[in-house]
Amino acid sequence: MEQPDFFAIPSPCIGVCQVNSKGYCRGCLRSREERLYWLKMTDDQKHQVMRLIAMRRKKWEQVMWERNRLPEDEPQQEDLDFD
Repeated sequence: MEQPDFFAIPSPCIGVCQVNSKGYCRGCLRSREERLYWLKMTDDQKHQVMRLIAMRRKKWEQVMWERNRLPEDEPQQEDLDFD
């Protein structure tokens, strides 16, 4: 049985409407279809899109962390005071 939401599910759009190489919006991480049909989706569909966005964000953060990680044998710069 579907339980109705008491409040409308807002669009995850943050106003950064640029598409990455995989076709996802750089701002909200939705696909073209997810952006196009958001207003026609049921609450269950919107919740599913929000779960997908969370998974995409987690994957993106992991990729960025791995990309920016320094090799373990490279010395770390100490905090320097430049007064």
